[in-house]
Parts: sequence; structure tokens; C-alpha cells
Amino acid sequence: MTYHKDQYLAAVWSQVLEYLLSNGTIDSALVEMFFRPSWLAELNDSKAIVITQNIIARQVMNQNADMISAALMDLKYADGPLPVEFMQESEFAARLKTEPILSEFETDTEFSSMPIQPDRTFENFVVGDCNRESHAASLACACNPGKYFNPLFIYGNSGLGKTHLLMAIGNYVQKNYPNKKIYYIESLKFVDKVVKAIQNNKIDAFKQYISSMDVLLVDDIQFLAGKEKSHEIFFSIYNELVNNHKQICIASDRQPKEIKGLEERLISRFSSGLPVGIDSPEFETSKAILQMKIKNSGNDIEDVEDEALTYIASNFSGNVRDLEGAWNRVLFYAIMFQKDTGVIRFETVVNALKNQAVVSDRTGLSPVKIIKTVADYYGLTRQQITGKTRTKNISSARHISIYLCRKLLDLSYTKIGDEFGRRDHTTIISACSKVEKQIRTDSSMASAVNEIEKLLAS
Repeated sequence: MTYHKDQYLAAVWSQVLEYLLSNGTIDSALVEMFFRPSWLAELNDSKAIVITQNIIARQVMNQNADMISAALMDLKYADGPLPVEFMQESEFAARLKTEPILSEFETDTEFSSMPIQPDRTFENFVVGDCNRESHAASLACACNPGKYFNPLFIYGNSGLGKTHLLMAIGNYVQKNYPNKKIYYIESLKFVDKVVKAIQNNKIDAFKQYISSMDVLLVDDIQFLAGKEKSHEIFFSIYNELVNNHKQICIASDRQPKEIKGLEERLISRFSSGLPVGIDSPEFETSKAILQMKIKNSGNDIEDVEDEALTYIASNFSGNVRDLEGAWNRVLFYAIMFQKDTGVIRFETVVNALKNQAVVSDRTGLSPVKIIKTVADYYGLTRQQITGKTRTKNISSARHISIYLCRKLLDLSYTKIGDEFGRRDHTTIISACSKVEKQIRTDSSMASAVNEIEKLLAS
């Protein structure tokens, strides 16, 4: 398998962490808290350099340096005991300015791809109605790079799995087409590299380097908006890759036409491929994601009461990151405060999430469920209701959703605004007032709201 330097080091570090966890040489809590956010910056015959988030992490990891060295040796990345040095990122950057870069990695270090996390695969991506289309399209592109959809444009709100799909494409191609070169980058990093390449009079070399790739994966393309010089460079690279039948996969928080500040010629090309949306996970998918997290957690948790799983899935299915965060808090709380950690009980979950959960009972009613029910009633998607589109039918459904969140959950206007794309509380107040007036004067509106409430109660 062919890796760029950063991808190789990320894969090595991931294997080291799994080795430490599986062998129990270091407490799993320490690994997750201090080791997991760190990364391997250098590995050669004389030493390994690990970058830590802060001074506390550095001290904790330094106490376990021998364990890391042993892991590298047992995993055949070192022939003998290898010194491990721990630094914070600023220290490492300062050292790079004064030390020569190894020539074999000179080009890679300058233009290199961001690391692709090896655990982001299609196998551990939970598929549901919310993401079935984007998953199928991503897998098709990975199976036959450059043949079917070019570019593949995945759009959806933050935390729904777009990055996971991009990296799954990269990991699949690396595994099944080891000779193909893959490049993953976030758009802001792309802009940074363009700026540095221009400053160093290496912009042509940068363009040639990216254009030599077989698969280009670009995350958060919306942040390219307004960067005119980067538009020009990206446009040139894009055309070169497409003309040579190379695969381009792009992720964004909105559809191409909704990205303000992006050149029309880029919007046109993004739209000419295959745009696919990814939505918030519905209850069943959220529950399946939780079950996978439990299975892969590596902790001594035997199971979670079904009622407890239902509670988490109902409250935190707005996006996958929220769901993962809730599960991590529950796991921490259960390990620390539930005496018998064999099965996590409903009461433990409620106590762990009491200051974060939207609902306080077992009905499962939440903003996510209300929005999903209204969206289904009007034949819309959750993204349309929480997005910026202002067409009459979508705005009406959005206002009803806001009104029902206020009426049925008694949430603050600020909290409701957060659930609807971080809208200002004055917008939420206005929407609630508008629906209240329409219910009194418009029988069709009153009937629709009544029917939706019945669906929520069923």
C-alpha cells in the first residue's frame, strides 16, 4: 500500500494506540484523553516525535514513553528500543525552521496531503435513510475512480458524516488500488498551501503535484468562497484532473448554488457531476450508530438498556458528532459513577445527560423528531427546513416546526434558534407569533398543525 508521509504516520499512530489498548499496558482512559488527540510527527531509525495538545498531555505521555517505544518495536516499526520525544506543535514548528527536512520527503512535506484516518471506512459507516444515497454514490466512486460521477459533491450540515465518506473513499482506493495516489485536503489548508507556494515561487510545482493525483478529496469547499486566487488555481487543477479521468470528491455544508462568493464557473462544474445530500440521522440510524460505538468501544461495558439507547438516540440525533459526544459522556459517567458497569442503565444515562438533553422523560420527543415529522408531512428534508431557503412551502413548514418545538418542548427561543441553523431568537419569536395567528385565521393551517401533533403523539 502506498502512503504519503502524513498518511503513513497517522496509520502508524493509530496502530500504536490500538496496540496499547488491546494489551492493557496503559489505562484506556489515559489513551482516550491524552494519547488519542496527539499525533506522530516524525519516525525514523533514531527517534520518534509525538505532538501533544498541551503540557499536561506531554507530561502524562512522557511517563509512558517506554510503552510507546515497545509498541513501535513490537509492531516492527523499530528494530530496537527507540527514543520517543514529546513536543507541542509550536516547538516542533520552530525546530523545523532550523533543521533540514529529509530530502526523500521534501516535496511531500511541502505539498503533502492531510492524513486520512484509517478507521474511517465504509464498513463502519452506519447506513440509513438519511445517508443511503450519499453512501452508495461514494462507494461507486471508490470502486471505479473517475468512471461514473465526476465530481461527486456531498452536501449536508456539519457532523453528519461527510468527512467519514471522503476518507472511506480514500481508504477503499488505498486498499484496492495501491498504485493510485490519493490526496485529501480541507479547503482552508488548500488556500494556505496556495499562498505559501506563491510566496516561494512554487505555484506551478504545486499545481503539477496535485494534478498528478488519481483521487482528489476536498473537504469543506465552502471555505474556498471569496478566495479569488485559490479559485483560479483550483479551477486549473480541477480541469486537469477531470480531463484525465481522475476522480474528484468534494464535501460542503450546502449545495453548490448556495455557496456565496464562489465563482460561477466552479459552481457550474460542481453541479455538473453528482450532488448528493446527507441528512440528520433518523432515530433508527442513530440507535444503530450507538450500537456500533458500544461494540467498538473497547471498554468492559457489556450492554446498554434498550430504553437508555432510545433516550440517547431521541435526544442527540441532530448530528453524529452530538451523538458521539453524548455517548462519550455516558461512558465516562458509567465508568466513574455506576458501581456495576456491566450494563449501563437508563437512570445512569439520564443522570449523565441531565444538563444536556432536550427532553426529560421517556417519550422520545425532541426537536429532531419534530423537524423530521414536519418534513415527512410536507415531503421535504430536514436540511430544507433548517436551511436558508425561503420559498413559501419550506418557510411555512419551518415556522410550524419552530412553533411546535416551543409549544411541545417549551424550549427557550435561543435553544430553538440553535436547532434551526443558529437563527437569532428574534426570528424564532416572529415564527411562533406568525403560526399562532395563522392557526386562528386559517383553517387549513390549524388542521395541518393538529394532524402533525397527532403524528408526534402516536
